[in-house]
Amino acid sequence: MKHCIKELRSAFGWTQEQFSKSIGVSRQTVISIENGKYNPSLELAFRISKVFGKTIEEVFIFEEGRGE
Repeated sequence: MKHCIKELRSAFGWTQEQFSKSIGVSRQTVISIENGKYNPSLELAFRISKVFGKTIEEVFIFEEGRGE
């Protein structure tokens, strides 16, 4: 699943550590999400979207038929 988390985080001027604390996960989890190695749960996706003041659809791009 594609997303714009890294771009949004940078636009807010947050480090990975600051962002991870704001959403309640480890920095390693943020790294894995940003690198596409981990897709967040629905609950975490909602937290991420809320922190940025965006809808889930504005943060995450669902690509149908890609098996992701």
